[in-house]
Amino acid sequence: MDKNMFCFQCEQTIGCSGCTGNSGVCGKTADTAKLQDELTGALIGLARAVDSTTAVSKKTSQVIIEGLFTTVTNVNFDNASIENMIQKVRAEKERLAPDCSKCQSPCGKTDEYDMQQLWNADEDTRSLKSLILFGIRGMAAYAYHAAVLGYEDDEVNLFFCEALFKIGYEENTETLLSTVLKVGEINLKCMALLDKANTETYGTPEPTEVTLTVEKGPFIVVTGHDLKDLQLLLEQTSGKGINIYTHGEMLPAHAYPFLKKFPHLKGNFGTAWQNQQKEFDHLPAPILYTTNCLMPPKNSYADRVFTTEMVAFPGTVHIDEKKDFTPVIEKALELGGYKEDQILTGINGGTKVTTGFGHAAILSHADTVIKAVKSGDISHFFLVAGCDGAKPGRNYYTEFVKQAPSDSVILTLACGKFRFNDLDLGEIGGLPRLMDIGQCNDAYGAIQVAVALADAFECSVNELPLSFVLSWYEQKAVCILLTLLHLGIKNIRLGPSLPAFLSPNILNFLVENYGIGPITTPEEDIKALQSGCVQ
Repeated sequence: MDKNMFCFQCEQTIGCSGCTGNSGVCGKTADTAKLQDELTGALIGLARAVDSTTAVSKKTSQVIIEGLFTTVTNVNFDNASIENMIQKVRAEKERLAPDCSKCQSPCGKTDEYDMQQLWNADEDTRSLKSLILFGIRGMAAYAYHAAVLGYEDDEVNLFFCEALFKIGYEENTETLLSTVLKVGEINLKCMALLDKANTETYGTPEPTEVTLTVEKGPFIVVTGHDLKDLQLLLEQTSGKGINIYTHGEMLPAHAYPFLKKFPHLKGNFGTAWQNQQKEFDHLPAPILYTTNCLMPPKNSYADRVFTTEMVAFPGTVHIDEKKDFTPVIEKALELGGYKEDQILTGINGGTKVTTGFGHAAILSHADTVIKAVKSGDISHFFLVAGCDGAKPGRNYYTEFVKQAPSDSVILTLACGKFRFNDLDLGEIGGLPRLMDIGQCNDAYGAIQVAVALADAFECSVNELPLSFVLSWYEQKAVCILLTLLHLGIKNIRLGPSLPAFLSPNILNFLVENYGIGPITTPEEDIKALQSGCVQ
């Protein structure tokens, strides 16, 4: 494939076929894309050096997880940082197989993989291996966040090596399909691990109303997913007269009891990631990026962008593993914040949102929910969830929620909720019709709710009055989708467009075996999903 670059891992890829020019739609340059390929090839070389018959070491797992996370969309734009990660991977392989680099008759068994072999493979092989690769990239983000809190799983860690090995090996379609579904299986374990890590560390999320008003005075905006970074920042800013506001996927942090105890965790600023260049324009406060999604910052606020963990962008200040947030704090005090309170709104004009309806909160009202379904007060559940993005057509999800019958319940999670989470949809049986389960990884919670309802009604999840209407953008959405497929969930609606990396044959397999299909119009999809007449 003779291109400046090739990348088709995100929903916004050019022409729904791939970014091949001097830069991608996400903003990364061709050089960055090539380094990401080189890093992936090095990771496959490292996986080849691992003894897959035993548990992978903690050190090796950390390197692999960090390397995969680095390649997730909108995480790392800094070539020097990626080059350092490549050297870190190579050093770890040298530690595991020191004789390979000195061998006079190399066998090639631990060689790095040339990603051009994947991009130039037949389209079905490329499609299946891409599903595996993008799935484990997303899963690596979840494993990383769990590890930060001290939670790891040997089976999850070993599977990263297994999956990377399969990507670099000539496998038949049947084996690759099996591995694709195994990504979903292991990701379920990984999400369960992160759920355990978050709840045991910060408490069980509880329904919490969050204001969108920003008070006058110095403040810091924290975006991303890493609750540990938020905790450390809250501790370091305590008593300094600086307020903290979440942004994007950090919104659900307000629901955790441990984090709620900090009085200067005030509210949420802005909406989803794709609006940041507008919302952060001339913002009188610093922004701390703990994970994706980072967009190339405009000059009007580039001096107040701070990154940490795996996130990096050239020319911005990176907070290292020591987690000394002094530069962020000093910038907040220097900028001073707004002179007066700012009454901000969501995209529909609402001035507050509610989060914290995790699986424990919802299932604590299981009797109420079951009674409402049996009495006919609740006709249907719609899980309208996933990533937000900039591509036209995503207002579909806003209209879907607005048009959903008044006796239906909307469950949501991830940043796609910002399309409608400021709407007041009323209540059914004392419970809100719109319930935000949490971050994208809290798809685990949605699954637990679905399984519990299925058990209560003595039926399968597919037989419940429950429909999945998903939006996707990056690789964490891929691993969640694979988890749903692993569980046998059928008739998922996916949009705003289908992944470019699905070949016609693989897409047809998913349609025939799982009933997966593209979104159409809110009216048509609501009617079809409620009646069960899905194609």
